Amino acid sequence: MTYTLGIYEKSMPGNLSWKEKLSVAKNAGYDFLEMSVDETDEKLARIEWSKQERKELLDAMYEVGLPIRSMCLSGHRKYPLGSHDPLIREKSLEIMEKAIDLADDLGIRIIQLAGYDVYYEDGDQQTKEYFIENLQKAVDMASKKGILLGFETMETPFMNTVEKAMEYVDIIQSPYLQVYPDTGNLKNASLSCMNSVYEDIQTGRGHMVAAHLKETIPGHFREIPFGTGHVSFEETIKTMWKEGVRRFVAEFWYTGQENWLEDIQFAHTYLRGKFQQVGH
Repeated sequence: MTYTLGIYEKSMPGNLSWKEKLSVAKNAGYDFLEMSVDETDEKLARIEWSKQERKELLDAMYEVGLPIRSMCLSGHRKYPLGSHDPLIREKSLEIMEKAIDLADDLGIRIIQLAGYDVYYEDGDQQTKEYFIENLQKAVDMASKKGILLGFETMETPFMNTVEKAMEYVDIIQSPYLQVYPDTGNLKNASLSCMNSVYEDIQTGRGHMVAAHLKETIPGHFREIPFGTGHVSFEETIKTMWKEGVRRFVAEFWYTGQENWLEDIQFAHTYLRGKFQQVGH
């Protein structure tokens, strides 16, 4: 195939072993798995893994024959780079450095960054300045290891479009800071923006390293089954493709449903079908 389609780790029950998660993804036809390092203590603990724990995951990847090649780092929602609290900013940089080290050890190429200056507090000019200052430090860390950072377009106005993410890409001016858009969030952002999703994607020309394929409906950003929302995956994929994107991740969630394995298989069939419809 001329593109790769990965699957988000949170689409599966959390109590599965890594070998089981990788096997489920491979058997369903996906090309790689995207690891989550979110704000929960359980997921943040991953950046503290021992060398042995890291090796065990590498061994599982080789045994199953499916790699983990990207990381969704949403832990900065709780510990944002732009916080007014200097201790939280310090923690945010510690998380960043350790996440980059983990990615380096596991062979992960891309870390998706949450596009928030702050999340649980009110943002202002100061939080934006802190965000830019610490973003530069994060990019310096990533460039040392050769790891790409890509902004996720979020559900909040600070960075809900590719155009807004590009403002910070242009400020930092590094090949190691790019954009990793979320199709569902872009669609919802377009409802209150002048630009269409497709016009917005074009503002990131030459700077998009991958894309999340996610379904949404107006005002809702998570847990919307594929095919029941308002995202035009054919048009979005076509536009992303024109801009050089060849790496995609199916983003959806396990929410306790018994038929989660069927959902994983359906998402694969549904999205591969969209690629076929647009000739890829």
